[in-house]
Amino acid sequence: MNKDKIVNFLGLAMRAGKVKTGESVILNDLKKNKLKLVILASDASENTSKVIQNKCESYKVPMRIFGIREELGQALGKSERVNIGITDQGFAKKLLSMIDEYSKE
Repeated sequence: MNKDKIVNFLGLAMRAGKVKTGESVILNDLKKNKLKLVILASDASENTSKVIQNKCESYKVPMRIFGIREELGQALGKSERVNIGITDQGFAKKLLSMIDEYSKE
C-alpha cells in the first residue's frame, strides 16, 4: 500500500463531504458520536495528540497516526491539517485497513 493511495482516498472522502477538520470540531463530533475514525498527523503537538487520543479511547472511536500536517492538508485541498475526522463508516473502514496495511510495510 503506498501513501498516494491513502492520500487520494482522503481526497475522495473530502469531496464526498465525509471529512471534518479542526480540533474543536473533532472533539465536539466525538462527543456527539458522529465520527467513525480520527486521523492525526505524526507531527501534531504532544498536547493535541494526548487530548484527541484520550477522547477517542473514551468514545471508542479508532484513531490512526498518518502522514504529516502538510500531506493531510494537501490531501483535502486545504492548508495544513493536524487532525481529520471521518464521518462515514464505509470510508472509515477502508481508510483503517489502508493505513494499517501501510503501517505494516
